[in-house]
Amino acid sequence: MSEITSQWGEVLMNTYGTPPVELVSGRGAVVTDSEGNDYIDLLAGIAVNALGHAHPAIVDAVTAQLSSLGHVSNIFASAPVVRLAARLKEIVGDDSARVFFCNSGAEANEAAFKIARLTGRRRVFAARHGFHGRTMGSLALTGQPDKRAAFEPLTPGVEYYPYGDSDYLRTLVGMDPSSVAAIFLEPIQGETGVVPAPEGFLAAVRELCDEHGILMVVDEVQTGVGRTGDFFAHQHEGVSPDVITMAKGLGGGLPIGAAIARGRAASLLTPGSHGTTFGGNPVVCAAANAVLDTVDEGFVAEVARKGEAFAGLLRDVPGVRQVRGRGLMLGVVLDEPLAKEAVGEGLRRGLILNAPSESVVRLTPPLVITHDEIAEAALRFAETLAACSSRDVSGTQTKENN
Repeated sequence: MSEITSQWGEVLMNTYGTPPVELVSGRGAVVTDSEGNDYIDLLAGIAVNALGHAHPAIVDAVTAQLSSLGHVSNIFASAPVVRLAARLKEIVGDDSARVFFCNSGAEANEAAFKIARLTGRRRVFAARHGFHGRTMGSLALTGQPDKRAAFEPLTPGVEYYPYGDSDYLRTLVGMDPSSVAAIFLEPIQGETGVVPAPEGFLAAVRELCDEHGILMVVDEVQTGVGRTGDFFAHQHEGVSPDVITMAKGLGGGLPIGAAIARGRAASLLTPGSHGTTFGGNPVVCAAANAVLDTVDEGFVAEVARKGEAFAGLLRDVPGVRQVRGRGLMLGVVLDEPLAKEAVGEGLRRGLILNAPSESVVRLTPPLVITHDEIAEAALRFAETLAACSSRDVSGTQTKENN
């Protein structure tokens, strides 16, 4: 344990436990700890570092912006903010679209929640097992009782539906459609274990919302910015949400969130109804512009190819039951509940992994990971699972491996 990790619990609240290693540097998809050990980063700060570590485009953009103008608040305009909003509007492809910048995915979903309330309707539907953040409003949208229970009562008016069940949702809406303000969903549920929506589900929700004047809110916080092989995961079904929330990969490692609304939803927030001190910071927006300079159509297509290659290699690993997800957002479903053990064993073998559940390993590497690094990561992952499966539940080696 390094000096920094040993001090962690003495100075920080115990919300994460003590980290196992101290990371000190990184380049691309490889990070280095304080002992000089290298790791292939298959988490990217939980799908944040889209361009990996120390990407020159981000370094140059942030350095140049910080050298000229830092924080100014939203009392004043600055070029990086307007340029970024214009580019997101162009990606959405709707001239009515408007952008609200904030600092995180939770805040983006808070903004979307307030937009829903401003319709004058009070009921909001969110998916069971979904995750939209940990602030009090976004937590109310999060369909995971274990995360909500200690903080109840939460914001009222949220009801939960089975993810992917459009018939259930239609019945729920049909009971009183004029009271429903919005339907929230993730195109792929990340924190649940990388669970994609069934084919056709997003289109069915779009149709239902159109029938009854309901806002369709798609949470692209984890799936956006090319992560799934499309710039937005909802583009896979060709739908157009009323509100898109995003964060994570947009800033390339710097904190940013955005809520993009179109049509009538774009005009519901008015002066005094919402705000943020740091949202739309010029330095962070300069980093996001550098990300968008890089994540073009060809880049995103290559992400799709890398994802297919990685998934193919992982499916051949003994102990893997299924690989789900798209692009470089993959959930590796294991035959045995060894995911959390695999995270620790992976570190020993130079892999950074994540386990959202006992039987699922989530892989969200930097989008710049190379094909060679993918091949090496798959090999190490196979060795990791082999080492885990060779142990009994007490953590000791079986006789065959002693």
